[in-house]
Amino acid sequence: MHHDPASGAIVIMLRSLKMHGMAQAVTDLIEQGAPAFEAAVPILTQLLKAEMAEREVRSIAYHMKAACKAASASSVSRCCDSA
Repeated sequence: MHHDPASGAIVIMLRSLKMHGMAQAVTDLIEQGAPAFEAAVPILTQLLKAEMAEREVRSIAYHMKAACKAASASSVSRCCDSA
């Protein structure tokens, strides 16, 4: 049974994204030493990085929108119309 650090990173990313079922499935695949999983590690890593970035963008957009609403409510003349 060979533990690739990239595989462990996938489990950590899945857990940080609250994808616990998928993290468990990946853990099982690592333990089985599934060659198909090993081949998929690079693309899975890229997909998870993209998902983390997308969630960060959505979070920032949400907070910007909330800040603009708060600014509008407090009589600030200009706000982020593009948000």
